[in-house]
Amino acid sequence: MTTAAALAARQEQTRQKIAQVETAIAQLRRERGQLTVRAIAARAGVSATFLYENSQARTRVQAAVADSRSHHDQSAVETHERIEATWRERALNAETELTRAQKEIFTQRQRIGELMGRLRDLDQTVPGESVQALVSENTSLKHRVQQLTREHRLLQERLGGSRSNLRFADKRIADLEAQLLETAAAASDTTGQP
Repeated sequence: MTTAAALAARQEQTRQKIAQVETAIAQLRRERGQLTVRAIAARAGVSATFLYENSQARTRVQAAVADSRSHHDQSAVETHERIEATWRERALNAETELTRAQKEIFTQRQRIGELMGRLRDLDQTVPGESVQALVSENTSLKHRVQQLTREHRLLQERLGGSRSNLRFADKRIADLEAQLLETAAAASDTTGQP
């Protein structure tokens, strides 16, 4: 075999391998598989060394891996924003309900105080049946205050839970961002690009 024929055969073999790499990248994208150098090499049936040494193959693989990472990063950011929005909304709703319950309790306590004052005044001047009606109304108001106090306590617990969940979500997000930065730094160290 002549040198020219050997070179032509080698160039044809390289073209076939590059075509296999492109096919493997397309398949992994369709299957939403993980785009890494090893995964692409295994799917294409070529060695990882070929992907690193051949400039055309290296360029295609680096572009595919970078595109996959940016898509994955964007997906993680969107998921984070969606989760954070729901917890923030729950916390705001709980705070609104807590404020409403506190106002209602304050109003009911004022009303009870006024009625207690009237009851004392009437107790001295009104016959027993009227006093009995006022005592009955007073008892029902006390029950209402107890109910509102229970609702207030429940809303405070919900608010505390929402705040705790929000803190956990913020911590989880910070951990994920740190992992992404570490992965990006490791990838840039591996590829030699910033």
